Amino acid sequence: MLTVRYDRLGVRPGDRLLDLGAGGGRHAFEAMRRGAVVVALDADAGEVKDALGMMAALTAEDASTRAQGGAGAATVGDARRLPFADGAFDRVIAAEVLEHIHDDRAAIAELARVLRPGGTIAVTVPRWLPELVNWALSDEYHETPGGHVRIYRRSTLERRLADAGMVVTGHHHAHALHSPYWWLRSAVGVQRDDHPLVRAYHRLLVWDITAATPLTRVPEAVLNPVVGKSAVVYARKPGP
Repeated sequence: MLTVRYDRLGVRPGDRLLDLGAGGGRHAFEAMRRGAVVVALDADAGEVKDALGMMAALTAEDASTRAQGGAGAATVGDARRLPFADGAFDRVIAAEVLEHIHDDRAAIAELARVLRPGGTIAVTVPRWLPELVNWALSDEYHETPGGHVRIYRRSTLERRLADAGMVVTGHHHAHALHSPYWWLRSAVGVQRDDHPLVRAYHRLLVWDITAATPLTRVPEAVLNPVVGKSAVVYARKPGP
């Protein structure tokens, strides 16, 4: 399930790409398939280990990745103190991570630092309205250690990117079908994976991802501007 539009970010074969807060690596893997040389960084060593295993498999077995020259590495790190040189990357993705970081301004400043002049970045965060509903329904949703520490308005995120010296170039919303799923989980208990309604809705989401059918994709596209769970903002670092 991808949130970022790679064509809009401008990913091309040979690009150096940082996937910050990569988790299991979903955005990193797609960038590799498009020929990017990817570094996936996450604070969770378990997630990094899993991502490394998948990267090795893609490099060895995926024909598209091999044909495009994609490559990948993964490391444990702190978003507020990135272990990379200034301008090390052509593209940066930070998907659903800033809402977990108390000092998000420091993290955004680091992303701007490691992006080369002329490079592009895509940042995704939970959208204000769907997130507000989750917080209203459940304290557990946002008080769990490592959980969300703030609710963003898109304008706030855009302003913080601009404060870090980047030029915002556009935005869109994604994953409208996931908003009711998290409202449901917040209502019945965030940890209640076994609840019949939660299990049924989860099966629907898995089917949507695997089948990619117009039966779900068309309604989601219509609903994204209204209740899309994620807000995606694109920006460019000034320069050649």
